[in-house]
Amino acid sequence: MLVLLLVVVATLVFLGRLVDVQVVHADALRAESKDRRSQERTVPGTRGEIVDRNGVVLAGGIPVYTVSASPRLAAQAGSVHAAAARIAAALGVPEPGVERTLTKDRSSDYAVLAKSVPLAALTRVKALQVPWLYYDESQRRVYPNGAVAGNLVGFVGSSGEAQAGIEYGENRCLQGADGTVEYESALDGTPIPGTAVTTKPATQGGEVTLTIDRDLQWFAQQTLAARAKQTGAKWGSVVVEEVRTGRLLAVADWPSVDPNDVNATASTDSGSLGSRAFTAPYEPGSTMKTITAAALLDRRLATPASRVVAPYRWTPPGVNIADSETHPTEHLTLTGVLVQSSNTGISRLATAMNDEVRYRYLQRFGFGTPTSVGFGAEAGGDLGGGPSRWDPQTRIATMFGQGLTSTAVQMASAYATLANGGVRLPVRLVSSCTTPDGQVHRTPVAAGTRIVSPAAAKGSIAMLEDVATKGWLAKDVAIPGYRVGIKTGTAQESDGHGGYSKQYLVSVAGVAPAESPRYVVYVDLNAPSKMNTSQAAAPVFRDVMARVLQANGVIPSGTRSPDLPTTW
Repeated sequence: MLVLLLVVVATLVFLGRLVDVQVVHADALRAESKDRRSQERTVPGTRGEIVDRNGVVLAGGIPVYTVSASPRLAAQAGSVHAAAARIAAALGVPEPGVERTLTKDRSSDYAVLAKSVPLAALTRVKALQVPWLYYDESQRRVYPNGAVAGNLVGFVGSSGEAQAGIEYGENRCLQGADGTVEYESALDGTPIPGTAVTTKPATQGGEVTLTIDRDLQWFAQQTLAARAKQTGAKWGSVVVEEVRTGRLLAVADWPSVDPNDVNATASTDSGSLGSRAFTAPYEPGSTMKTITAAALLDRRLATPASRVVAPYRWTPPGVNIADSETHPTEHLTLTGVLVQSSNTGISRLATAMNDEVRYRYLQRFGFGTPTSVGFGAEAGGDLGGGPSRWDPQTRIATMFGQGLTSTAVQMASAYATLANGGVRLPVRLVSSCTTPDGQVHRTPVAAGTRIVSPAAAKGSIAMLEDVATKGWLAKDVAIPGYRVGIKTGTAQESDGHGGYSKQYLVSVAGVAPAESPRYVVYVDLNAPSKMNTSQAAAPVFRDVMARVLQANGVIPSGTRSPDLPTTW
């Protein structure tokens, strides 16, 4: 009887416990059990591509993998040495390193054996069917064209964070969002097949389309690099702008970063990690004379035939300026002033214009503020604080491009304004962002702004044609079959102490075909030690402009350049 009573009591206890487990606390125990065996894995959101105007990929991504292991389970499975040898052979890495990682902490359940493993190596490792190996997918950023447009595209860090260029500026469009997958694992940590559930889907980044033409960018970089090395320049830039749209078709810098190997550039020239065409302002020199001349024409204070007496040196009170080479006093027209690039001539003519008015022209042409591109670390240049802060020397010097600074892109934009009949268009580098669902978000484009009259713009281009046909670089810039207009610049560089050094920045700005301009090409070379005149930059202008015209099927000019009087 006692035994029967004990059996009944025990049965009731077990029944009570069973009810407690399966009914009363069932949900809590089920959740606790799930928590103990449930694992979560991050699914990376892929970064979008950067492409040129024709869809050529400039920046993309390839899947890579991290191979990790459980040293604790490896030790329990048998010979670590033998397993390490097989794994190392499959990964293509030294065996001692793999074995060292597996034996460093035998109680650990996580140790990374290799990162950025390509798919081929991953396939070999998986074929080994080692249960204590684990694989996580990620993305490695690749730049198929190397240094071509590297100055513009920029790069990402080792963890995928945007650091420079379009990668940084358009990160909001390009960046994907990581997702998560939850799965159940066995007691040894091995994922149980068929238990994976996506708890948060990963999203892909958008595609950024640039206005750049990859082939033209390559040609401009190659041409610039060859000439910079030939002339001993420290650095240089080439900007190609489409007159009727404001689109930048090429922005070449030399030296230029290869985003696939950023450290190689950073160790030799950190200034080349971006685009000096946007970020390095300098005194442009005589290319600014065209802007001064255009303002004079617009205010009807001069015509291309206006006369001026231009001595070698001019010394009004508080001012001492001279031309680049000694010469007897010349009788020049405004056209002749540009052809001869006379500092004294443009200064004497420009004194007819109120300083405040001329300052406003500089601002309206885009000098003193960054362009609409908004490139990373883009500079706006410096107008010396304006007339209220100009001393007498600076007041005159700004007329011919000294005493103020600009960037290469700003100068190209100013010439494009004249080529576009006096209407300034916003400079464009990014065309659009296309989201993964196919929606295209185009970069907002503001309406053009009239800066000078059509007559002033036309007169300015006509004078530039005379510079191209009558100037001392006529043979160097001529493009057979096409009318071309140019202006040269040779500017002394600051010594960093309020004076000028013996180094020069030389440049050529030009338009073609001049009778109906479609393209602007601007070239600058910094401190060319073997040729410190604009002749250093002229062949680059000619070759790049010729390539642009031919590549875009521009019909050769059917008329001749004007023949304006240059002297009187």
